[in-house]
Amino acid sequence: MSNKLIYNGTVLTMNAANQIFKPGYVYMEHDVIKEVGEWKTDGSMDYLLAKSSYSYNAAGKVVIPGIINGHTHLFQTFMRGVSDHSPLAQWLKEIIWPMSLAMEPEDFYLAALIGCIENLKSGATYMMDHHYIHTYPENDASVLRAMVDSGIRGHLARGGSDLAGEIRLRETEEMIFGSTDRLLDEWDGAASGRIRIALGPLNLYGCSRGYLEKAAVFSQERKLISHVHVAETREQIDTTMARYGLRNLELLNEVGLLGERTQVVHGVWLDDGELELIKAKQASVIHCPVSNMYLASGVARVPEMLKMGINVALGTDGPGSNNCQDNLEVLKFTACLHKVNELDATLLPPMDVLRMATVNGAKAVGRSADLGSLEPGKKADIVTVDMLKAHISPVHRASSSLVYNANGNDVDLVMVGGQVVVEHGRSTWIDEREVLQRAQARVDILRSKLAGQYPIFATIE
Repeated sequence: MSNKLIYNGTVLTMNAANQIFKPGYVYMEHDVIKEVGEWKTDGSMDYLLAKSSYSYNAAGKVVIPGIINGHTHLFQTFMRGVSDHSPLAQWLKEIIWPMSLAMEPEDFYLAALIGCIENLKSGATYMMDHHYIHTYPENDASVLRAMVDSGIRGHLARGGSDLAGEIRLRETEEMIFGSTDRLLDEWDGAASGRIRIALGPLNLYGCSRGYLEKAAVFSQERKLISHVHVAETREQIDTTMARYGLRNLELLNEVGLLGERTQVVHGVWLDDGELELIKAKQASVIHCPVSNMYLASGVARVPEMLKMGINVALGTDGPGSNNCQDNLEVLKFTACLHKVNELDATLLPPMDVLRMATVNGAKAVGRSADLGSLEPGKKADIVTVDMLKAHISPVHRASSSLVYNANGNDVDLVMVGGQVVVEHGRSTWIDEREVLQRAQARVDILRSKLAGQYPIFATIE
């Protein structure tokens, strides 16, 4: 029997009416939600307990749909905390590129596995990983293997750049598209549908116009999501203006890469006309507030985007520019950043932020039909957050406590497709300690190799 029941908690359904059941329950069969509603404590619903092979008493906990992390770079787990004071261009040149080139396939597996565990343990049941380091043919498979082993829903955007600032990371168009086709054949739909493949041109200053035009045709023919860094810094706008006479988003549109399956990552430096283009083409924006603050890239016009009806989802970005992937932490940063930026405390109330992390995320990945909310017929991707903590309780409004009080350490249970992948805050599929120890040993070796040429790796305490 594969029936499961979560009961007696505060259930935030995130459905169209933002229904909340307190106490509520979620009843599942196999990998699908069958019932959601009010839990009666008079014993009249004990029949659900009797026919469930797994039951979880969520007293003192909030039950939410799995969060969708719209943008990360899992390989950067090996690079977090190397430098906390570098702008984007310097950060790439002195930290990301050197470490990336030194890493071996097993390093990519370990880094990705830690990242997957971290995402799950902070409430994300789905993540979009933009992977653009292809120094070994096995790199993509290493990341995908980590997704499978962890239990998460993983969407790998196969990154590519033919004009990357680091020459050794450049690839030809044939290499990029050939590799993506192989990934689609071998991995798309793997692990009972948990694994998906997308196309991820790296950005609009590291890709030639010819490559971008071919990428547009490739993604349209295969009906793939196009996941692209766009207008992250002001300097990136200057680059495409000088090269093409076009702003970042204008270029994306001209080459045919802007549409309803497009994910505009960051979108910090977009002007009025570009916002109108996004709205008209029904693309999604992936907002990464922590990364934008950490690298001092700027503040995206998120409140305006939402008012215009643009779909804005949330992402952690990679651990190299965050430095963690705490999806609950991102909620608070999202709300606070825009309030102080516009000096308006009324912006982004908690439920709006939660919708960005769940409903909007599902829409961005084309999964509104089966993800993003707790409703009958949707996948049983469910998270519980413990509210009986000194930094959270007493609770007046569950939505406010989730956004402003909770962090990833408060996640207690995570289900992906009805399977328990985190219980009592620990991964049930992976021996975390063993993985972390292996990863630390490898990072120590990599750091010693890099220290001679890149002093920043030698000065880490």
